[in-house]
Amino acid sequence: MQTKPTAAALVPDHLSLAALKAAAAGCRACPLWERATQTVFGGGRRSARIILVGEQPGDSEDRQGLPFVGPAGRVLDQALERSGIDRGQAYVTNVVKHFKWVPRGKRRLHKKPNEREVRACLPWLEAEIQLIGPRVVVAMGATAAQALLGREVRVMRDHGRFLPFHAGLQVTVTMHPSAILRSPDEERRHAAMSEFVEDLRGVAEVLKG
Repeated sequence: MQTKPTAAALVPDHLSLAALKAAAAGCRACPLWERATQTVFGGGRRSARIILVGEQPGDSEDRQGLPFVGPAGRVLDQALERSGIDRGQAYVTNVVKHFKWVPRGKRRLHKKPNEREVRACLPWLEAEIQLIGPRVVVAMGATAAQALLGREVRVMRDHGRFLPFHAGLQVTVTMHPSAILRSPDEERRHAAMSEFVEDLRGVAEVLKG
């Protein structure tokens, strides 16, 4: 049986966003591509000083081929505006580049990627970080945080802190915008949003330095 190439083998030697995106479009390193509409690669400025990393694309992103354009993306936009960070100056991406879902009637509902799927896709994120060379990487949610920093990281315990990573690069963790959408009532949704914004304000302060 023919072995499928790993994502690491597909990453081009000469990095550019266009080359990375084109190579990722043909990635078959894990089975998620079979049910996804398309690869959803990151988007934003090549010169971005901040990379925002989520878990995986959702239904809207899978259909449009762009990261964070659905309900969670709207929450992210609001939080960035309130924290003083211009999304137009950032780069936004996900650890996993294909939408993993389960059917629920006519709807396609998000399903958390497993460790194998995260590992298979991680070389794309590593290449994005290497190419862009940001000042700060913001890992939104447990999947992104643990992919970058290890399984010991806990979002609720470590959020807002800047944790060791590669030389010259700071990584911080915060909640995923979709977690705010899942809050059971308006009061807790408001509290979660305030906490998310406060974490991003800490990032904005670092970017000013």
